[in-house]
Amino acid sequence: MKNEEPKYTSDIAFTPAVKALQTKYRSRRSYEQMEQRGGWQAEISPQIAQFLNTMDSFYMGTASANGQPYIQHRGGPMGFLKVLGSKTLAFADFSGNKQFISTGNLSENGKAFIFLMDYPNRTRVKIWGTAVVVHDDRELMEQLSDPAYRAKPERAIVFTVEAWDVNCPQHIQPRFTKAQLENITAPLHKRIQELENMIPNDKSV
Repeated sequence: MKNEEPKYTSDIAFTPAVKALQTKYRSRRSYEQMEQRGGWQAEISPQIAQFLNTMDSFYMGTASANGQPYIQHRGGPMGFLKVLGSKTLAFADFSGNKQFISTGNLSENGKAFIFLMDYPNRTRVKIWGTAVVVHDDRELMEQLSDPAYRAKPERAIVFTVEAWDVNCPQHIQPRFTKAQLENITAPLHKRIQELENMIPNDKSV
């Protein structure tokens, strides 16, 4: 039996089993309205591209041929997940613990998922698609590499976007990196120093 083409972009996640549960628990109607308005987007918008440019980490999900899922954290300099086109993302893959679980999964099952969490702004972005591992493409590696980043890339992973969605901020607790905290507190430290300089330094007292 031939699989039917998805009617809506969100069908990549809203399978018949998912929709049955949405119906059972009375959330299907609101999602039907979302679908009729156009549903999730399938191309990277300028706003999402700008968001990706501020991120220094994300999680990528893959699965083996028999469906065993795996999640791996990916980190690098800010904006290391590059937008190469309206439906194409890519990033340099650096040497790690050499387990090769993600790359092995992608060699037999191209389905992949990217999850990004912006804790300070309480925003999470989910991206569905497929991915391939690319070796020995010097031009691509130069495009993805950051000269200021010391780690040497070994390969590239190119992700084709099929759908993306932005979740609500509920239950996301704001968290900040060391650099973000230093940026926030810098004016306070400067003001403290100015006040300390105003105090007379009379050692004779």
